[in-house]
Amino acid sequence: MRLPRRGVNLGGNRRSGGLGSLLGGRMGIIVIALAGIAFYWFSNQKFNPYSGKKEFNTISVEQEIQLGAQSYQQILQGELQKGNNVFCAQSCTGTEAAVTEKVREIGVRLERAAIEVEREFEQQYPGYEGYADDFDWTYYVVDSNTPNAFCLPGGYVAIYTQMMDVTGNFNGRFDAGDLDDVDMLAAVMGHEIGHALAHHGAKRMSQQKVVQYGQMAVGVGLGGGTEGRAIMQAFGMAAQGKILEFSRSHETEADEIGLKLLARACYDPRQAPRLWERMKELKNGKEPPEWMSTHPSNDSRIDHLNSLMPEAIELYNQNCSDGRSGNF
Repeated sequence: MRLPRRGVNLGGNRRSGGLGSLLGGRMGIIVIALAGIAFYWFSNQKFNPYSGKKEFNTISVEQEIQLGAQSYQQILQGELQKGNNVFCAQSCTGTEAAVTEKVREIGVRLERAAIEVEREFEQQYPGYEGYADDFDWTYYVVDSNTPNAFCLPGGYVAIYTQMMDVTGNFNGRFDAGDLDDVDMLAAVMGHEIGHALAHHGAKRMSQQKVVQYGQMAVGVGLGGGTEGRAIMQAFGMAAQGKILEFSRSHETEADEIGLKLLARACYDPRQAPRLWERMKELKNGKEPPEWMSTHPSNDSRIDHLNSLMPEAIELYNQNCSDGRSGNF
């Protein structure tokens, strides 16, 4: 009588379970869905002349500008509803007129620099088309104790008075003396304009859209259950980490663009790292770890901008030797 060999199960009742079973049954759905997302990703790559690379972006410039205009109106209306005055939104005299005019003067010099940069890109990269000349450049000042500034797609800029204190006398309150030296304020505006020129808002929206598609694909493929939820959670954490990484790279790129605009517009580029020294002082060392943040640490920004300073000063000296500012 022959005994059956140990460890061999020739029957059809082989038991399986856990992660292997979960993935084995629905892997085909996940693979097909993720392949579609990959195709979507690679078919929506657009050239970024500031990095020299193609980057994912599903939103057209026309859509960006439309969204920027809508958001600008909503934000400014929201500030008015909170009781914060928007200078020159209704009347424009006295201090409001003087402050707004100064901000617009800075903006005009920076936007001219942006148009010059894009025209050089058009010569350098055949097929590239700049859009800064078509932006609806608009500048408003918001009277608020929040140190904030932004530039939405389309060139819609807002500067908050408390940010002017940070870039001015830095004494905790806004007053006319904060505009005696505007080079650091120009550094803020150049950075924010850099975001619009590099289409960072559209790229972040596009990235979030892909993450949502990915989560939907994994969710459909895995279904419910404890293991499915665990994998979904891991996917979400990984995706969020990647988005934070993209956000930090966008901030660094905006710093670089802003520095070039600053030098071309004949504002002191050395004020750019000094701005982040003040922001570091303002936060009093209370920053999250860089890997958990959408922004690089202030120290990282300072070091990176200082590493670019020789080139920025050379650019300044090339563009600003006509009496508008002395050479460094």
